[in-house]
Amino acid sequence: MKTRPRLLTSIPFWVLVVASLAAIIGGLAIVLNGINAMEQVLNDPNATVVQVYVGQSWVVVGAAVLGAGAVGIVAVLALAAASALTRRPDVAVETIDWNSDDETALEPAPAPYTSAAPLAVEDADVETPSTATAPPQAASAARHDEPRLDAGDDTPRR
Repeated sequence: MKTRPRLLTSIPFWVLVVASLAAIIGGLAIVLNGINAMEQVLNDPNATVVQVYVGQSWVVVGAAVLGAGAVGIVAVLALAAASALTRRPDVAVETIDWNSDDETALEPAPAPYTSAAPLAVEDADVETPSTATAPPQAASAARHDEPRLDAGDDTPRR
């Protein structure tokens, strides 16, 4: 089964198209309005310098907006071309035979209940006095953490 490119259903694609067209239309309106205003002001002998130069600024702003819209349209065309040229993988569709009574996948049987081995837990109520000697494992572990004093020989400390 072939799938259609999802570009036509992409919301960001359509937002880019609409925003680009709006920028082109808005920029064109600003440019044409600015050119008409400059034309009227330049034909007026009583026009001030401010009136003449403000029209030029608006034409530049309108041209920038128009250019941004044109770049957006170029991006839309590039996205559409890239979407058309990229091949989407074929999708395998499994058909279900509703008339068949044979179930091919059986559910695995649950594992039988096994009891876990009891845990060896110390009695929390038994207290060891601080004067009691440590068991042999703890004593060697305690000596292991002591700093080693170098006596000049390489014999290990016991």
